Amino acid sequence: MNKEGVTYAFYFKETSHTFVEYLLVPGYSSDKCIPNNVSLKTPLVKFKKGEEPKISMNIPMTSAIMQAVSNDKMAIALAKEGGVSFIYGSQSIEEEAAMVSHVKNYKSGFVSSDSNIKPTTTLGEILDLLQKTGHSTMAVTEDGTPTGKLLGIVTSRDYRISRMSLDTKAETFMTPFEKLVYADADTTSLTKANDLIWENKLNMLPLVDKNQRLRYMVFRKDYTDNKEHELELIDENKRYIVGAGINTRDYAERVPALLKAGADVLCIDSSEGFSEWQRITLRYIHEHFGNDVKVGAGNVVDAEGFRFLAEAGADFIKVGIGGGSICITRETKGIGRGQATALIDVCAERDRYYEETGVYIPVCSDGGIVHDYHMTLALAMGADFLMLGRYFSRFDESPTDKVKVNGTYYKEYWGEGSNRARNWQRYDLGGARKLSFEEGVDSYVPYAGPLKDNVNITLAKIRSTMCNCGALTLPELREKAKITLVSATSIVEGGSHDVILKDKFGRN
Repeated sequence: MNKEGVTYAFYFKETSHTFVEYLLVPGYSSDKCIPNNVSLKTPLVKFKKGEEPKISMNIPMTSAIMQAVSNDKMAIALAKEGGVSFIYGSQSIEEEAAMVSHVKNYKSGFVSSDSNIKPTTTLGEILDLLQKTGHSTMAVTEDGTPTGKLLGIVTSRDYRISRMSLDTKAETFMTPFEKLVYADADTTSLTKANDLIWENKLNMLPLVDKNQRLRYMVFRKDYTDNKEHELELIDENKRYIVGAGINTRDYAERVPALLKAGADVLCIDSSEGFSEWQRITLRYIHEHFGNDVKVGAGNVVDAEGFRFLAEAGADFIKVGIGGGSICITRETKGIGRGQATALIDVCAERDRYYEETGVYIPVCSDGGIVHDYHMTLALAMGADFLMLGRYFSRFDESPTDKVKVNGTYYKEYWGEGSNRARNWQRYDLGGARKLSFEEGVDSYVPYAGPLKDNVNITLAKIRSTMCNCGALTLPELREKAKITLVSATSIVEGGSHDVILKDKFGRN
């Protein structure tokens, strides 16, 4: 306020920075600092000093609450690796609850069929489905659903494209049920199923109920995979942990349905969390369903926003506005803050809040990740875990189509604020129930293959960098990390330069 009593806008003194403007400086590494000794365990929800959080993760990664990222398939794949997916809420309550239920009822190694055909399906249609899913084993059910009466199986060994008409129906060349080796879905353990596979030299064993309805498939190729999930994230009943997105409009109906389906943790999906709507939502959920129901909130970009949501009852708080690869909020509305600066500010406030109250509220960094090393920077700056959209959208397990463009495979990826998603609830300001303008784009991302392979590479980089910093745990990384701002010139210096890369030359 000046001497005439006029109030002016508040100006932050610090320039807003993002991750690409920082580097970690190596610290002393003892002989104990080897990647195999690194623990990436981190809290997902708040806890009091001296107590353990109700839910922790074995890796600091969650998948974003987006139509193009997080469905039940993604949730299962990520839980196997130790993280949590938040199934997208921009769908009907019944559909979201069904996805949650599928994750909670999924038995490791027992796969629900996602390539299903009818006896009347033609060879041409089968080839189209093969192109779409990449799965050559297809269940032939009476009604073409994943749980219909099993009539047979079609694999690539059952047909020859060069000698068969594309109009040929599956019933003429499928392996009929009578010739299949199968097992009872209610009484067969995974160990017994694998024994049957090996004894009968099978690639796949179908499990059916007493009415011959298909329940699961067990694949030979998954045997080794099932032995490798040392970090899988499960509850006390050995079911996978799964999260679910909610909004600030229909929470009174959506939350009980998601809890009944088995959701372990909820998160308010909103572009901006410093809002009375979020306080009302948090208060309602905790008053009606108890404090054992864990609900994350956000997004915020400064200390004031964190304090507001902490006092409103948030169990974790997301940081980031406008930093997502498909987000155009900053250029559309001029709202946001550089992700690194926002994260540093919020994490400092989290630590102050912890000192004052003895309650630790985990911070989730949401957005701004371009390279894998940005994840390590975010964790060093104070994030307890990350929420990733583009990163996970590239994998087989994301719900979008894989498409071929000019000889290269891509996955479709769109923002929740795009016209395609029409998720007006995420941008709700209490007015008309519509999306007045776009805050996200519709795009493609390079296809990257299976989640497991890519996540393991990323985690290997994080563990290695932590060792360079002399840290074996995430709290130790935050304590020991030395971080420096870098100039535009030094960013160029950090990549390959002054050489001609071999892949620039064509080969005869």
